[in-house]
Amino acid sequence: MYLIEALNQNRLNKIQDLYIEAFPQAERKPFDLLLKTRDSGQAEILSVENENNDFLGLAITAQYQDMILLDYFAISPNQRSSGVGSKVFQLLKQRYADKRFFLEIERTDIVADNQLQRQRRKAFYIKNGMKNMPFRVNLCGVEMEILAHDCYLSFQDYFNLYHSLFGEHISRHISLAK
Repeated sequence: MYLIEALNQNRLNKIQDLYIEAFPQAERKPFDLLLKTRDSGQAEILSVENENNDFLGLAITAQYQDMILLDYFAISPNQRSSGVGSKVFQLLKQRYADKRFFLEIERTDIVADNQLQRQRRKAFYIKNGMKNMPFRVNLCGVEMEILAHDCYLSFQDYFNLYHSLFGEHISRHISLAK
């Protein structure tokens, strides 16, 4: 398996289609904003592919100082529950081994329509070496838990990344969750 920077339109189209399918609208940033952040060198849009160049999934990261936010991670529906996600996640941790690597997931301790999905997602990340940070955030109206790999992250670190990369447009909608 490989992580390949999505620089051609064919890869970007596959990524955008999975991005729309895999993430609720309330959690998606405008794709043009992701492209702009990538073009400025502050993000990567990665295609997950096998040796035959078959599209298996996507990983979109944002970088600020020594931090890497795994902003979006999704495996194609026909590849899920096959071990692909764990293998790709290990590749991501290796790629960013010298950075503070973290991600957001929907809160798992509140009642939700997709409660089981949220719990499975968290179990996947915990199994793959991620740990809870001591704070939760309200990100554009969605309460999120923060998980990080072998590092510590404060709310201020988190906020600074968003403010630096995405500006007031998004950062004004971020606060500590209660």
